[in-house]
Amino acid sequence: MKLYWKNHQLEPETIGLIYGFIGVIGFSLTLPGTRAAVQDLDPIFVGLGRGLVAAVLAAVTLKITHQPIPSKQQLWSLLVVGLGVVVGFPLLSAWAMQRVPAAHGAVVLGLLPLATAIGGVVRSGDRPSSSFWLASIAGSVTVVGFGIVSGAGQLKPADLALFASVIAAAFGYAEGGRVAKTLGGWQVICWALILIAPFEVLPTIIVVLKHGLIAAPTAWLGFAYVSIVSQFVAFFAWYEGMAIGGVARVGQIQLLQPFLTILASAILLGETVEPIALGSACLVVICVAAGKKASIKQAADL
Repeated sequence: MKLYWKNHQLEPETIGLIYGFIGVIGFSLTLPGTRAAVQDLDPIFVGLGRGLVAAVLAAVTLKITHQPIPSKQQLWSLLVVGLGVVVGFPLLSAWAMQRVPAAHGAVVLGLLPLATAIGGVVRSGDRPSSSFWLASIAGSVTVVGFGIVSGAGQLKPADLALFASVIAAAFGYAEGGRVAKTLGGWQVICWALILIAPFEVLPTIIVVLKHGLIAAPTAWLGFAYVSIVSQFVAFFAWYEGMAIGGVARVGQIQLLQPFLTILASAILLGETVEPIALGSACLVVICVAAGKKASIKQAADL
């Protein structure tokens, strides 16, 4: 990989941003896919079942590639990753997508770049400059303002669930980006899925027995997407990018996600994109883009 960088005269940070962008493309359809799935399927099934499907893929991948079992310290980190991106974010976002449009959720998730940067400081030792924090905080204020205004003057329970999902995802991202430096990008999500899977089986079975699995093809298509792409494939590029380019820096690539998700929601779900949602997304992108050029020292540089 280092030889590849040198031959193409690309800095590691640039490679990390490219991987991050590929991951964001995969993540951008997560909310539309989830909203399509929960139209007919129980949100608990969607939130936990996607992890079980991805865990099967992960087990096959690890078996074929003969990966060694992570160390005890890595397993603790993988547990944090699993609780954040395999349980926390999927469950909370699935519940929220029954109650608000995917385009609405996309703007609220504009908090992820800031939250991921904070997670990077706490877990990876990244040290962004003051200009980075000012731009990110401005974007966060815009997002919270959008949630209040679009909720008729108050935050809806679905907004709170989305905010909580942001926190869960951010720390899962940060911890995953940190351990990926020693374990490898795709190995992180594979082992996290395997580690969490035993705890997902019983709740999923109970929900299936209670509500059944009768759903329209569009619901199953959405479930298939969030299981295979959102929960598995996209993380290969995402964690690899964070391992190479740094958690805070690569996390800012998520500034593109609201645009991509809103566009996908309009095309795939026929949702009406309200001017306030699009305008808020634009402001978030501008704020975080301003911080993208600010300096960020990684732990290795300190």
